[in-house]
Amino acid sequence: MITAAHQGTTSSAITRLSVTAARLFDVPAHGYAHLLGVAPEHLHDDLCRTPAATGIRIAELTTVRVPWTELALLLAQQSGVGTLGVWDYLITSAPTPLEGIRDAAAYLAILADPSTDTLRITEDGEQIVLTHVNEADRSYEPACAIRAFALGLYQRRLSAAAQRRLVPLRVTLAARTPRRHDALIELYGTTRIEFEAPSSSLTFLASDLTGPTPHAQPGLSSVLRQHADQTLAAAIPLHNWLDLFRTALASVHDESVPTLPAVARRMAVSTRTLQRRLDEHDTTWSNEVEAARRDHITRLLHGTDLGIDAIAARSGYADARALRRAVQRWYGTTPAVLRRTGRGGGSGEPASESRGPVAPPVT
Repeated sequence: MITAAHQGTTSSAITRLSVTAARLFDVPAHGYAHLLGVAPEHLHDDLCRTPAATGIRIAELTTVRVPWTELALLLAQQSGVGTLGVWDYLITSAPTPLEGIRDAAAYLAILADPSTDTLRITEDGEQIVLTHVNEADRSYEPACAIRAFALGLYQRRLSAAAQRRLVPLRVTLAARTPRRHDALIELYGTTRIEFEAPSSSLTFLASDLTGPTPHAQPGLSSVLRQHADQTLAAAIPLHNWLDLFRTALASVHDESVPTLPAVARRMAVSTRTLQRRLDEHDTTWSNEVEAARRDHITRLLHGTDLGIDAIAARSGYADARALRRAVQRWYGTTPAVLRRTGRGGGSGEPASESRGPVAPPVT
């Protein structure tokens, strides 16, 4: 299921490709290593979704050093089957390449930012057109590289499904005509490439995509679609540093009473760095802990039958009386009323907020 949280993010697998390309083109790491989602614990976690801005920035740094055409080619060369997880196998395991690319279009959000990128499939008699829609300006080189790479990726996966190289009848790119496009000829296997087009597309013979996939297994596509749904549901979008911190704090809180060193370890930073970053975001450890504790207690009241004493013990309060005072301060009511009505303060919102929304715990 695609939610608003997925928007503005891409898969960590796509970010890994971008980082690999940057390294191969000798882009200095200091220009991107600090970006959200590039830290090893996020870059190599397939549940994490990187801010789209991170990938765009890496592409900007790379296209300063090499033409966008070469970046597109290298990204495609580095993306063998399996690199992009379940999305790859949606195409290569379907009964026909066409059915596979339809599934891939439906689940493109596993890889790309669903707010900016879509894949459309149009059947026109003996031809089938795959159109990658991206609204960025055609003169913006990082976007040109991403569009060209996307088309190359679709071609490669369809070829893997058909077990032979499929060469498009025509390629169009929503990009300014580059000085040289040898890399794109190598990428697509054809010289029939049109630039300055309204959209980026591949046109294939229908017969290339409708023949049976040699290694298709009956029923596998259904299993893969379920896995794709689970992948989206379990994803952890990394929108900003404070979201990362709150996710780490919530996950520690679900295990024990959180401490600054425990959360710092989970985020792979020193306690001093963690405190400094909180200060930079105009918040404090104590405010964040109280807000996380509030949400933790509210979940326990609404989702369990635990008594007030047990909830107090699990939440770091000395006794039930201290817990009741806290709930009164947050919601202007008692734990019993909060549990019975399913909301606090008569409106479902805390009586006073110490911070913004809390990221859901990692489960």
